[in-house]
Amino acid sequence: MANSIKKSAGGLALQITKEARKAGLVVEDSEGTATRRAEVYVYGFDDLLLLIDSENVAVSHRAELVAAAARDSSSIHRGEVATVEIAGNGYQIQLPGCRDAGFEVGDSAPVAVGKAVIFVYNGSKRRLAQDLLSIHTEQVSS
Repeated sequence: MANSIKKSAGGLALQITKEARKAGLVVEDSEGTATRRAEVYVYGFDDLLLLIDSENVAVSHRAELVAAAARDSSSIHRGEVATVEIAGNGYQIQLPGCRDAGFEVGDSAPVAVGKAVIFVYNGSKRRLAQDLLSIHTEQVSS
């Protein structure tokens, strides 16, 4: 089940504990203590957010993903840096530009997860999120 967008620290955020671990945005030691929490670029498009690890995705790959998302969605909103944060017993990420992209508090936020990336989308952008994930998978395998 998808997590919901929530209000946090004066902005909007998403709980991404499992997703952050799967994407490698969080590295934990054997006791479960975070030893790395990624700095992430958050890019907004209509009904789609791209979360991209700033250290582990090449600039050329990031540019290709952003261009493809802008082209396919016919939109682009601001991109900003956010850091994976500790929240409760897990992790969350602030989502700058979330409202511009059309998300509000309480909205369901399904995700597609790849190595060093998370794509947050609403139902209408599921195909685009999957296509971007396929592009990224090709990027990291070549």
